[in-house]
Amino acid sequence: MIRLAIQKSGRLSEDSLALIRECGIDLPDTKNKLRCVAHNFPVEILFLRDDDIPGYVADGTADLGIVGLNVVEETRKPVEVAERLGFGTCRLSIAVPKTFEWTGLEALNNKRIATSYPNVLQDFLENAKISASIHEISGSVEIAPGIGLADAICDLVSSGGTLLSNGLKEVQVILQSEAVIIRDTALSPKKTALLDQLKFRIRSVHRARNFKYILLNAPNEQVPAVIGLLPGMKSPTVLPLALSGWSSVHSVIQEDQFWEVIEGLKAAGAQGILVVPIEKMIL
Repeated sequence: MIRLAIQKSGRLSEDSLALIRECGIDLPDTKNKLRCVAHNFPVEILFLRDDDIPGYVADGTADLGIVGLNVVEETRKPVEVAERLGFGTCRLSIAVPKTFEWTGLEALNNKRIATSYPNVLQDFLENAKISASIHEISGSVEIAPGIGLADAICDLVSSGGTLLSNGLKEVQVILQSEAVIIRDTALSPKKTALLDQLKFRIRSVHRARNFKYILLNAPNEQVPAVIGLLPGMKSPTVLPLALSGWSSVHSVIQEDQFWEVIEGLKAAGAQGILVVPIEKMIL
């Protein structure tokens, strides 16, 4: 049995549970629970505050954790990032009032910066050789310049809408963040094997999201042209139809090539094109 800590509530909670279930792991109802055990995979889920997760993993109470990279960097606990998960993307940025004359990082010298991430900010300022005072606060960081508490802020940014609504402008990104799996550095071989199984499932789910399964019909004389547009995982599958002179072609295409490929297939004479989502993709 391996213990996995995830956020009890907040921006990563639902996506973490959704990913676990997409990996074929059957969980009981998790509402208002602090822990649960999966029915078909040896994993116990702990529901914690996100700031506490690195500490639980570092001291061995939990074997794994799903948390934002920003939290990992700020808490500085001795854990290892085992896998990047691609959701919960955001950035830790410095922002200043719209009226602030921004000439570059040197404009922060001798200024006051409010943040909930003093460690990450301090490291950044030291590396940039900027001398500024850090005022640590929790929550509502954006209000600090407006009430005279600070000259600038350092906070998480997703769309930037909250900054704009508080009269601020983003001027410097200091950390790109996303959800990650962290692991206890002293994980046993047996639990490491379970982690590898989980990572295999996660990568299969992620890979499937980037591809679509495509089925189409084409005149036999056009099949070579159609195949040239559909490389597939190895090569497209071609099957004869009951209708003489026609074949069914099956393949896999990348999401970002979707419309370009579809237009090419139609031009090559393909008909009855079906595009189907892929749930898992194993290479």
